[in-house]
Amino acid sequence: QVQLVESGGGLVQAGGSLRLSCAASDRAFSIFPRAWFRQAPGKERDFVAAITWSNYTDYANSVKGRFTISRDNAKDTVYLQMNNLKPEDTAVYYCNRVKHDGSWSPLTAWGQGTQVTVSS
Repeated sequence: QVQLVESGGGLVQAGGSLRLSCAASDRAFSIFPRAWFRQAPGKERDFVAAITWSNYTDYANSVKGRFTISRDNAKDTVYLQMNNLKPEDTAVYYCNRVKHDGSWSPLTAWGQGTQVTVSS
């Protein structure tokens, strides 16, 4: 089973930036759409951003204009550049292989995630 490893989280002040990375253990993983999700304490896991093999991108309204998803297929890695961070962006961020059936749905087991904390 493919393993996903998220990294790049940390503590940052409001208005700051972070870049998250998601590496997959299976090269075949690269051909599938991939997405970032996040889960804040006491809340459900929500979609953040997705990217397809052809670099079509999709974003949650709450992050449009602030976050950018990208991928390096040669490295089997997906990135999430997060700018102008807000306290409400505080969450554990996860990546996954996804399909789109009206919404972006995860297809593999979740990794450990990476914690992002934004202080006000």
